Amino acid sequence: MNVKIGKTERYIHERLEEKGALFFMDLDPVDYATPDEAIKVGVESAENGADVVLIGGSTGAQGDLLDYVTKGIKDKVHNVPVVLFPGNIATLTRHADAVYFMSLLNARNPYWLIQAHTLSAPIVKGMGIEALPTGYIVVAPGGTVGWVGDANLVPREKPKIAASLALAGEYLGHRLIVTDAGANPQLQGYGHIPLEMIRMVKSTISVPYIVGGGIRTVDEVKSVVKAGADCVQIGTAIEQDKQAKSKVKLFAEAIKEEGAKKLK
Repeated sequence: MNVKIGKTERYIHERLEEKGALFFMDLDPVDYATPDEAIKVGVESAENGADVVLIGGSTGAQGDLLDYVTKGIKDKVHNVPVVLFPGNIATLTRHADAVYFMSLLNARNPYWLIQAHTLSAPIVKGMGIEALPTGYIVVAPGGTVGWVGDANLVPREKPKIAASLALAGEYLGHRLIVTDAGANPQLQGYGHIPLEMIRMVKSTISVPYIVGGGIRTVDEVKSVVKAGADCVQIGTAIEQDKQAKSKVKLFAEAIKEEGAKKLK
């Protein structure tokens, strides 16, 4: 049986072959002062080096707000995919190119493993947006997503657990794997996903590996890519910077530089 690969998934694979590592800008419209400010940052990100613009959030990114921001970005961005990063089944809009159709692999509640997907699958198909089969793993401290998703948080000192979850996700058919520490883990005394965990996950799976949560500096970006991340997912560090455009450029250049080293 041939697995059908959509345009956005094909783009991710082709860009990884070309660049070695990718920059996913993670934009939560709720966290911006106005929807137009969110659109501005999304467009600037795409124009200044982001390979994918993610839109979503754990709470509130839905309905008219999601439609308005997604359409506003898509109207001005044509060569970078806009992908939904859903917090629940309402984080869907036909204006996006694709959606992380993701199962929270370490959820305690079966709703986040299959029930939400059962409810949303017909909607995704009806909207005509591409579903990206994604295994999602939440690592301590987890933040809002850990609480909303009722996640059995992966201890930071247990990289083998994350690697086993990731491999199980791949074996179950997920074609992308994400590990996420949640937004602003620094507020709870943590940083991004531990480098040893990134290395172990990357060495265990064969599908593209996305790392998000708590990545705030160029040096951190470089270390995460060196450790094995195929794609680096960054949101808060850009949202909180008054010079978002400049920050995007710095991150994009760092990821491009480290990605090129991986191709040698």
